[in-house]
Amino acid sequence: MEPAVAALPEHVAIEPSVLYFGTPVVLLTSANEDGSDNLAPISSAWALGRTVVLGLGAEGQTARNLQERPELVINVPGPEQWRAVERLAPLTGRDPVPAAKAGVFRFERDKFAAAGLRPQPSETVGPSRVAECPLQLEARAERVRPGASGGFVIAEAEVLRVHADPRIVVPGTHHVDPAEWSPLIYNFRHYFGLGAELGHTFRSETPRTP
Repeated sequence: MEPAVAALPEHVAIEPSVLYFGTPVVLLTSANEDGSDNLAPISSAWALGRTVVLGLGAEGQTARNLQERPELVINVPGPEQWRAVERLAPLTGRDPVPAAKAGVFRFERDKFAAAGLRPQPSETVGPSRVAECPLQLEARAERVRPGASGGFVIAEAEVLRVHADPRIVVPGTHHVDPAEWSPLIYNFRHYFGLGAELGHTFRSETPRTP
């Protein structure tokens, strides 16, 4: 008797308004024209080697800053920082507020104070780090170009220095301990942390039994 074959799951075609299917949140610090910090949350970031690719709204202050002043810090918050991230969400560093953001966003000059976060001096770039973020990547935007849709820009940032809270580093190494580190995840406009570990890739440098 042949074993039963499980039926393939059925799918339905949908048109979701967003495609944030579980992406990390980062806080970008960039330099305004007067040298002050602009701090903005984004949910489109991924790393390839020492390059981090960032998706930014074309009308935002961060996109403008990086096109003129390429230094930045990619601050990676943990789940416990989600309220600070949400306090930043309706703010913009553009004054006047662009038409595309009017009625939804409001201008705020001091975003660190508005979010209840503290600036921390960087070592290789001008913009400040976010002291509360367990991971901080000082970087330089080597390329900033329009996205295919026109409403976004894509920045390719080369990481110059990485700072980590020692509590998430494997002692005596330069490895982040996946058991101690959990990023803040943006899942269809809801905030999540990571669940229990399921396993690790064969290329892991910190293998362990879940």
